[in-house]
Amino acid sequence: MEPIEIKPGIYWVGGIDWDVRNFHGYLTQRGATYNAYLIMDEKIVLVDTVKHYLFDEMLARISEVVDPSKIDYVVSNHVEMDHSGNLAKILALAPDAKVVTSPNGEKGLRRHYKEDWDFVVVKSGDTINIGKRTMQFFLTPMVHWPDNMVTYLPEEKILLSNDAFGQHIATPERFDDEIGWDVLHEEAAKYYANIVFPYGDQVKKALDALSGLDLEIVAPGHGIIWRTYLPKILEAYQKWATNTAENRAVIIYDTMWGSTEKMAHSLRAGLEKAGIPVTMRNLKTLHISDIMADVLRSKAILVGSPTLNNGIFPSVGAFLTYLKGLRPKNRIGFAFGSYGWGGQAVKEMETIMNDLGWDMPVEGVKIQYIPDEGELDKVKEAGKELGAVIKKE
Repeated sequence: MEPIEIKPGIYWVGGIDWDVRNFHGYLTQRGATYNAYLIMDEKIVLVDTVKHYLFDEMLARISEVVDPSKIDYVVSNHVEMDHSGNLAKILALAPDAKVVTSPNGEKGLRRHYKEDWDFVVVKSGDTINIGKRTMQFFLTPMVHWPDNMVTYLPEEKILLSNDAFGQHIATPERFDDEIGWDVLHEEAAKYYANIVFPYGDQVKKALDALSGLDLEIVAPGHGIIWRTYLPKILEAYQKWATNTAENRAVIIYDTMWGSTEKMAHSLRAGLEKAGIPVTMRNLKTLHISDIMADVLRSKAILVGSPTLNNGIFPSVGAFLTYLKGLRPKNRIGFAFGSYGWGGQAVKEMETIMNDLGWDMPVEGVKIQYIPDEGELDKVKEAGKELGAVIKKE
């Protein structure tokens, strides 16, 4: 369990979870890492810990560098237990260590662990000198919990960013250029779409607050460390935080007897005729967390459901419930589906889109039982009309 030196005297000492495939409802097909960082100076600092079952791995890495009992400060950038889960164990080994955290961090840690640790509560701009280096703290509330903060080392030009700029990926490599932008952009987009999406306004505030920092390295709480592709991920976050999407469409649907699926493909044909790139996502074959990266990217979100028991098909309903929680803004919505006698699903989906504040410039489409060629042609025309609207945006 070797530590990895990021810069002289600063080490990654986290844990790699090769086997995790579900992170509270978000599929992690590439696994995950829980990152912790050890700073060796006149004062010894551990920044964050790891999920509870990776304690031995983290401890082994720390022990390769220093006796854990000599740790002076443990910085808790975030209360969530994938980051704070081993605080109690570390503090048992380093009983004189102080816990540095935000005001909401102190409240959250006390509620989680019911311990009266030696807290040092910091606000944005506060600093702690640890010798040759200074730790400077910036509160980043709701990116993505109220307690979140980041730790900056100005002498090293390193930002320890916790959940911001993270990705879920298990790999022995620790730096972005060792893996490549395409894979990391995919995982960073999925991470943002499933975890940070609702907090775009807070992300913008955090990016503004951090914009004056001189950065060479951003070391997040999950995934790899950014150095070569740092300008690219900063640019991506600026785009995602403003809910800026591409002129493209994603069609998300499920089907009972194939009718809603036929409508989905007719819509695709119409959109493509209008020159709009389209991604097709069948909820029978894809998990909702995988689809959210398409929602992050796409200006138009088309959702199709057959009517079942006077309502939305369960898989589509689950997707829309998940979507409501993530609250994407500035989108164009369109609902469609087949029905037997009631046909309520389309109206219910439109209500959800309206609640999200989406534009719905083209009336949704519902077709009873099996669509014929003439009806599918009308669906295609609706796709073309929608495509023309997307182009004008």
